[in-house]
Amino acid sequence: QVQLVESGGGLVQPGGSLRLSCAASGSILSVNAMAWYRQAPGKQRELVARITSGGRTNYADSVKGRFTISRDNAKNTVNLQMNSLKPEDTAVYYCNAHLITYTHYEFDAWGQGTQVTVSS
Repeated sequence: QVQLVESGGGLVQPGGSLRLSCAASGSILSVNAMAWYRQAPGKQRELVARITSGGRTNYADSVKGRFTISRDNAKNTVNLQMNSLKPEDTAVYYCNAHLITYTHYEFDAWGQGTQVTVSS
């Protein structure tokens, strides 16, 4: 069984910073791309940032220059450093990982989500 566990959400004032972390555990043979998505109330889930196993990254235009995604391949973890936060960043943030298990089952795993609220 594979599990993604997120941490680091919370309430922050506009202009502040938060760091989200996500750890993948279980019967994992390899982890390919890892990503963060978010979903605000009444909106569709959207990609925030993605990082390949080789370290190549891409970001949503709305977060470029403010957010940084990173990963530790040895620990199967991915982080999202969020700076200069804005009220429009308020959403539930989800960790995503494209995994291959020891039984060679390949799939996209999701975390349970962590709330980020940017408000004064």
